[in-house]
Amino acid sequence: MRRRALVPAVALTALLAGCGIRTTSVPVDAGAAPSRVPCSVTDDGAAETAAQGMPVRVFLVCGSQLEAVDRRSPLPEEKAGGDPVRTAGGLLAQLLDDPSDAERQAGFTTEVRGPLTVGGGRAGDPSGTLRLSRQPEDLAPTALSQLVCTFAESSAGAGGHTVLLGGPGKYPPKRYRCTPDLRERPDSTPPTTPPS
Repeated sequence: MRRRALVPAVALTALLAGCGIRTTSVPVDAGAAPSRVPCSVTDDGAAETAAQGMPVRVFLVCGSQLEAVDRRSPLPEEKAGGDPVRTAGGLLAQLLDDPSDAERQAGFTTEVRGPLTVGGGRAGDPSGTLRLSRQPEDLAPTALSQLVCTFAESSAGAGGHTVLLGGPGKYPPKRYRCTPDLRERPDSTPPTTPPS
């Protein structure tokens, strides 16, 4: 009888001991929570779409970070390569599209919402400026981070992982930079440097 009482007592002691991690009263920032989603899209159907448009890379949200996703744009390659505004327009259309079934299953989402358009700079803007139909600062931080990294890592960018972005107002454009920190924490404000 005494032995039967000992077994539950030992089990209770082990349960109360926990996992061996001590609690602390000091807040600890250990980064983003681990994600169980793969953040990787399989190439199912790639053969079907291989001839449908040019390959493009956009940044979508997965596991609270920005991850690059390869897609196909309907914009003909010869028209996209030499025209940053057309390239940016095609990339923006991709970001406004809902993720495909395969992308959703892999955990991808987009925070970029319409109505939103992109055009070229105006007189007095530095060369390579892109102007959005809304002020960049008025966009949700994650949406702006998606735009910055997608544009900056394409031929629409201004070089050096940057993009010159402005809005419809008279404010001068800013040079936004896509950094590893921004890709890890897209809900933070994208870093800027002087446009010249």
